[in-house]
Amino acid sequence: MGKIRVTQVKSVIDRPKDQKATMVALGLKRIGRSNEFERTPQIEGMIRKVAHLVKIEEV
Repeated sequence: MGKIRVTQVKSVIDRPKDQKATMVALGLKRIGRSNEFERTPQIEGMIRKVAHLVKIEEV
């Protein structure tokens, strides 16, 4: 499986608690912060949940 880079592009202010918790679990706490992950079904599910707040790139 490949690697993907996830970058936060929108704020989590006024978002549901589960979306905020998912962003923290992905290691994203501020706009502009990035993190790299192996492409697994678990990570893809987390990204799908907050897709409107992040940008995804292949690495």
